[in-house]
Amino acid sequence: MTVAVDLGTTHAGNPAELDLEELLSTRLLVQGNSGSGKSHLLRRLLERSAGWVQQAIIDPEGDFVTLADRFGHVVVDANRTPNDLARIANRIRQHRASVVLTLEGLDADVQMQCAAAFLNGLFDADRAHWFPMLIAVDEAHLFAPAMAGEHSDEARRASLGAMTNLMCRGRKRGLAGVIATQRLAKLAKNVAAEASNFLMGRTFLDIDMQRAADLIGIDRRGAERFRDLETGSFIALGPALFRRPTPIRIGSVETSARSGRPVLMPMPDIAPDDLADLVLTPSEEERAAEARPVRRSLIRPEPAAGAPARPAAACDMPRVETSELLSRVAHSAPANDPAPADDEDDRSPAERAEAVDRIFADMLDDPEAAFRPVPVLYQEFLTHCRLKRLRGAETDMGAFRRRLSLARAGVSGDETDGEWADVVARSAELPEEMQGVFMMLARAARDEAECPPDEDLAMAYGSHSPSRGRFLLSFMEERGLIAVEKDFRGNRIVSINATGWRTRLPEVTLDTLDEARMRRAARLARKA
Repeated sequence: MTVAVDLGTTHAGNPAELDLEELLSTRLLVQGNSGSGKSHLLRRLLERSAGWVQQAIIDPEGDFVTLADRFGHVVVDANRTPNDLARIANRIRQHRASVVLTLEGLDADVQMQCAAAFLNGLFDADRAHWFPMLIAVDEAHLFAPAMAGEHSDEARRASLGAMTNLMCRGRKRGLAGVIATQRLAKLAKNVAAEASNFLMGRTFLDIDMQRAADLIGIDRRGAERFRDLETGSFIALGPALFRRPTPIRIGSVETSARSGRPVLMPMPDIAPDDLADLVLTPSEEERAAEARPVRRSLIRPEPAAGAPARPAAACDMPRVETSELLSRVAHSAPANDPAPADDEDDRSPAERAEAVDRIFADMLDDPEAAFRPVPVLYQEFLTHCRLKRLRGAETDMGAFRRRLSLARAGVSGDETDGEWADVVARSAELPEEMQGVFMMLARAARDEAECPPDEDLAMAYGSHSPSRGRFLLSFMEERGLIAVEKDFRGNRIVSINATGWRTRLPEVTLDTLDEARMRRAARLARKA
């Protein structure tokens, strides 16, 4: 079946058509300086072929996401782990969905690794799902650079390998590459050489004009015509286009990019003093963004100004130093004196539980309590319980350990839903001192919060060392309680295997991009 995609008209006024079936076998390369109309050409091609063939667009600037509203493309945010992107790519081929992989806002190295993971996922799909598919890559020189630059070697190798597979070996798997680049000199030769169809737009540099002329078979004098091409005009050649180099003009499109051509507009009519005030004074949004969230710690926060104080009770007592407590114990009755039995205690179970809660709260008010050995804390706890005439199950060593681990992790013990009960049951497979850390991870995953950092995990365990937090994660993963994945920046996603809960990735902000650029600059400086 032959499908002719209408790209526009030739300079003679005849239709400029592209044979879609032939394109699937021979691939396409689009070249032109910035502003020559490459993205417009890709959009025209994708719009006119959307009803005939499955499509995937690698979109570094997020310009093609507008295809989703008009043609039903699924927009895939690339801020995911490599395994997530590979699984999504597999499902895309299985269900024949057209997608836009948007890389907007990601660092250059991360963009390359995301594109590589996604393309490899498409390439490695099961043979039963090798349906015909157009893979459009805008700004292809970013993903298949001709030479090493400021990018890491690992990212460059992964991205270049995926692009080479797409252009060299993709045909047998139904993948047809359509790549667009600003300069042929920036694009890896092995990638460019696999295309048999060419659309060459306006070009000014001699080296790019010469390479374009060599690809479409015109002499050096004829290469000068690339300088004279207007925006949206291209020289077309290839088995899916024309047998001889033919100038064409690309037609109109139905959708528009979010970032179009620059348009001049009047300057704002604002007094200089008012304008200076707007520039130099931070806005309310900036003040809110600068406010850093406070990490949950073991120190109970003081009540805010005007907030009601913690209600006092008859059995409440002021904070007493440990040395004073030990002194009181030394001068109290002998240990073998008969103590009041539980049934002689006139307090209700709720009152006794409230007293134990206060003891824990008072003990954990001390910042160093997070790092003191459990036996020492238990002895202090027993001393407090003796002074409050508490005995029985509340003072059991095992119950104390479990409650302490939960308190260190910032998790309450009053969860009752079915899934949380499964988490509590699985936590019993761990040593008691690790159970609170597991519950801390489970709470973050259920709330779809970010994974706690190594320092918080170590603190919940009772250690100062961040490496202890990493060890705890690997220990739990080896026993099948959790699954740990990392994105391209090293951020963790932790999944709780018993429930399927997952933590989320941190938001991509200007601060994270600046940190990534600083790390890359430091890496390049070390190499130099």
